[in-house]
Amino acid sequence: MSDEPESISAARGVTPDSLLHTGGNDHPSAEDLVLASGRDLTPENLRWAERRLAREGRSAMEKTLP
Repeated sequence: MSDEPESISAARGVTPDSLLHTGGNDHPSAEDLVLASGRDLTPENLRWAERRLAREGRSAMEKTLP
């Protein structure tokens, strides 16, 4: 976590720590997994992510974002 107040971080164009999350309480979507893996949002990559989420569930995202 940053020691800077959120107002300073926001002024620098940095996302405040309070807004950063990996979706710990959410169910990741195929789009989330594609973006987290650094891939482009293409139909092929979305199908890959859908298959991986169906097979691994939430752990697919956790393995991508340790």
